Amino acid sequence: MTAPMAPEMARRTVTAMTNEAARAPLGTVRIGLVSISDRASSGVYEDKGLPALQAWLGRALRNPIEWETRLIPDEQAQISDTLKELVDAKHCHLVLTTGGTGPAPRDVTPEATLAVADREMPGFGEQMRQISLRFVPTAILSRQVAVLRGKALIINLPGQPKSIAETLEGLPTATPPAPGIFAAVPYCIDLIGGPFIETDEAVCRAFRPKR
Repeated sequence: MTAPMAPEMARRTVTAMTNEAARAPLGTVRIGLVSISDRASSGVYEDKGLPALQAWLGRALRNPIEWETRLIPDEQAQISDTLKELVDAKHCHLVLTTGGTGPAPRDVTPEATLAVADREMPGFGEQMRQISLRFVPTAILSRQVAVLRGKALIINLPGQPKSIAETLEGLPTATPPAPGIFAAVPYCIDLIGGPFIETDEAVCRAFRPKR
């Protein structure tokens, strides 16, 4: 019979295992970014959505990132095809879109996103509108949606770089504070079978329920 491990030795063993886990390399996350704009995609003006998304995610995530970026017009079929390509062919774990979520006739991003969905995740859109309403009453006109397709999470974001950062990061110093939507993204990806995502808590603290 093996002798019981002494309490001090047991503590050292647990500490060693914890440190080893902390040193384990984080898995690569494949992220698809889609900027949707007739004018930016045709060269009328410079796209600012993709650089804003890459800059924020580059600060927020500790994992290595593989990027798939697309700049496309407000064409519903093309948007749906692009989302399917990023999830089904490029195997992205997370796809973020920017632009095309208002009430104008050419704003068809939500419809294109819902068309490729297995399931809808309405809480993301609800929280984005709550954050944006702190700044402008027209936030109620935003129609962002989030959906699951296979093992990927797809989220529509606003079109302006400032609004992108606010909705992802939240308003932690506001009264009352407003959690950003990205705090729930890592756990959502855990649940659908994606890689373990770790964030820089100085930018955005990922929330996972204690087990």
